Formats: sequence, C-alpha cells, structure tokens
Amino acid sequence: MPIKIQNDLPVKEILERENIFVMDENRAIHQDMRPIQILILNLMPLKEDTELQLLRSLSNSPLQVDVTFMAVASHESKNTSVSHLNKFYQTFTDLKEKRFDGMIITGAPVEQMEFEEVDYWQELVEIMDWTEEHVTSTIFLCWAAQASLYHFYGLEKKPLDHKMFGLFWHRVLNRKIPIVRGFDDMFLCPHSRHTEVPLDAIHACKELTVMAESEEAGLFLAMSENGRKIFVMGHPEYDRVTLDGEYKRDLGKGLPIDMPKNYYVNDDPNQPPLLMWRATANNLYTNWLNYYVYQTTPYDLYGTPDFSDALK
Repeated sequence: MPIKIQNDLPVKEILERENIFVMDENRAIHQDMRPIQILILNLMPLKEDTELQLLRSLSNSPLQVDVTFMAVASHESKNTSVSHLNKFYQTFTDLKEKRFDGMIITGAPVEQMEFEEVDYWQELVEIMDWTEEHVTSTIFLCWAAQASLYHFYGLEKKPLDHKMFGLFWHRVLNRKIPIVRGFDDMFLCPHSRHTEVPLDAIHACKELTVMAESEEAGLFLAMSENGRKIFVMGHPEYDRVTLDGEYKRDLGKGLPIDMPKNYYVNDDPNQPPLLMWRATANNLYTNWLNYYVYQTTPYDLYGTPDFSDALK
C-alpha cells in the first residue's frame, strides 16, 4: 500500500523513481479506508534528506500511511528554506488538538549541548508529554532517544571519548517481542553520535526492555509501556551515502573524525559504501507499523480518549 503525502512534496519524484508507491492527496480522497496517521517531528537540519529517508523506511508496509510533518516553532532552521517549511510543515500549535496512530521524533545535531541549553527544549518536552495522550506509539531516534530517556526516566547521557561513527554489530535480545520479529541474530546498523546513555543504566531501569544492543556501540533498540515508547539509538533510516557525506563534510571542515567503521569496501573512502542495513531498517519500521500502531490503535482516533487502554 502507498504512503500518502502532499501533492508537490519535492521528494515525491525521487520516491516514484525508486518504484515506491506514493499516493498524492487527490487520489487518496477516493480511497474508502482509514489510513494510518503518522506524525514526523523532523529536528534534522537537512529536512528534505530526512523526509526521503523516513518515507523510504515507511514504504514497505501493506498499510496505507498518511504522513504529516512537524517542525518546532522555537528554532529557526538555517538549512531548509522558509518556503519549504511553510508549505509542507506544521507546528505543534497547529496539531496539538489532533491524535495520531504513530509518531517519529528524529535525532538532532545538538547532542553535545546539555538538554536544557537547546533552544527548543521546553517545546520538545511539551510535545513528548503530549504524545502520552495523543499518540498510540512513538519512535524516538538517536538524540531524541537520549532526550526522551532523560525526560521520562531521568537517564543522563554521557560524552564519548570519540565519535561512535559507522556500522556496528548488534545482537537481538528478547526475540519473542514483535518489534524484532524477523531480525537476524546479529545485524549491522549505523550510529553517528558523540554521546550515549550507558547501557548498564538502561538495563537497570525497570520500565525499559532492551531488544538489541552492541558490545561496541551500546544500545540500539529498547521499548517501554508495551511499545508505546520505542527508543532507537542508531540511524536505521540512513541511506547508503549518509555516513559518507558526514565523513567528507567533517574532513572538509578540518574537524577530528575517524573513518566510519565497517562501511567502505577495504576501508577505502574512494570506493562506494556497501548498503548492509536496509533489510533491518525495513523490518523495524514494518514491525512497528503493524504490531505497535495498526494492531493496537483504535479505529476512531477521537472516540478513544485514553490510548493506554488500547495497549493493555
């Protein structure tokens, strides 16, 4: 089934070239079904790149997915045009009276700042609290995972002595839990961060269940409240060349950066990187949409005031 997006979203043409079934608003109004309503709070600076990556990830489900993009109002984006934001994004003020089946909150390049120093921190706290009554299941990605673990459970992030950068091996735990259904015992996935929430602190938090972790990179996947909150510390949505772009960008700026691990053929950055995590990413998002959104969400979003009842 298709992803429904606005008629003239720029990444629509790219998705169609990749044979991803995209339905625009004109066609969607003729479909006699209730699509799954997914809200994406995009905190990344290059918003169109992240739009494309997440829409690809959501495209492999048999469900019809209706995507709404949100941006924070308390931060001025320097890398995405005002016209693009005005046309394709809404703010929390626009959306806070609505309900959604699922939500994704992306990472952000602010991890080396204290949470309270981030200019949109209070707005993000309000949004995270709002999800508890207005969203069936929320995925928190990378920095958003750290922010939500701090906000909801008081878990502090710690600086790393070097950037966790590249593809890292993870092992699956708690295989019977549906979010990791179909995962291989060991899998590669990207990380790109300067901080972490220590794995022992996460294991010690009785509200959290760890589903996948890495000896080198720490947490990859955890959940709480039977999947109402899902924390992904890596970047499964990254495309083939995202790490390559980050690496060459930092080199060009003269910043200290190691070559991304397990990424280039023969560790040669002149060789095209291998794409070795897409099946895992597709599995993760498909499982989330099926087991934690579609199977648990009420048909009438506005007739069910307490989402927690749907997940008992």
